[in-house]
Amino acid sequence: MAPQEGAEGGSGGLQTIIMFGAIFIVFYFFMIRPQMKKQKELKKFKESLQNGAKIITIGGIHGKIVEVRDEVVMIETEGGNRLKMEKSAIAKEFSVEDMEKK
Repeated sequence: MAPQEGAEGGSGGLQTIIMFGAIFIVFYFFMIRPQMKKQKELKKFKESLQNGAKIITIGGIHGKIVEVRDEVVMIETEGGNRLKMEKSAIAKEFSVEDMEKK
């Protein structure tokens, strides 16, 4: 009888591995994959920034891009002040349509 009990224990281990695999697949498709897609879109957005684009920073500053470099942009605020910022600090592009939605 001892060999039969060992065989049953082995199938329980296989079920555990399958269960963890299924959980990993669910996490991948519902959490990891959408985040990777979002990061890809954000990278594409930051590479497409051009002079004259109106933007909002993650700190809530509104401005217009006057100069674009590799990782840095120079923005001009409404008062005429110029700020040097990292591209990673830009949250989104601002447009008239965004203002009308609010």
